[in-house]
Amino acid sequence: MATGKKMRRADRLFQIIQILRRNHFPVTAAKLAEELEVSKRTVYRDMADLAGQRIPVAGEAGTGYVLSSDYDMPPLMFTAEELEAVFLGIELVKQLPDATLAHNANDVLAKITSVIPKKLMDLLTESTVAIKPDNREISKSDTREIRAAIRNERKIFIKYRAADGNISERVIWPIVLGYDFSHSLLIAWCENKKDFRHFRISQIVKIIVMNDSIRTDRKSLKLQWQRWRSTQTSQPDIL
Repeated sequence: MATGKKMRRADRLFQIIQILRRNHFPVTAAKLAEELEVSKRTVYRDMADLAGQRIPVAGEAGTGYVLSSDYDMPPLMFTAEELEAVFLGIELVKQLPDATLAHNANDVLAKITSVIPKKLMDLLTESTVAIKPDNREISKSDTREIRAAIRNERKIFIKYRAADGNISERVIWPIVLGYDFSHSLLIAWCENKKDFRHFRISQIVKIIVMNDSIRTDRKSLKLQWQRWRSTQTSQPDIL
């Protein structure tokens, strides 16, 4: 990765905007200087340049800088390092046990390759990063219905095959899908058990997305699950 001292001024100004965009609180000149690997004096000059270009940055030396939430930055090209990070993320997603996410990852890659110049395209095809090939036979599920139900805060009716082979019927409030490289879990509140449960996607025999909405917003439900998880002495993933 290029250091701040070698970074072109235009790239550095863009990076300052990126840093301000990802922070919800004022960012001090010292923090900017540390990340960009330049002096605070250089940061002060860069902030003055941004102001001269009418970039809506508020703040001053000693208190920190913030970017106006109204600022809509026009599309800008990836750096080589950003592109490699995106490529690595896409390759990781493609190895997850989720067929639809793998297709989504390929779609993202296709969109990126359709707009980047040939120089960056060459960097993408000859990337300096790679994921170890995984030749295991892993069942990949279609999770589109589940993810839509989570986004829309809808209840789900499922038939679920437990580890002992018994099949039960449940009404659940889906919260989030969790992944590792061997299986995926649906984390949900189970109306039948009146508690949180983790369901392996591969063990779900039948799914029906219901018209009923969950009785609390998903953000609050997720916080409740996180508190529940912190109280568990073990983290069983099979029911």
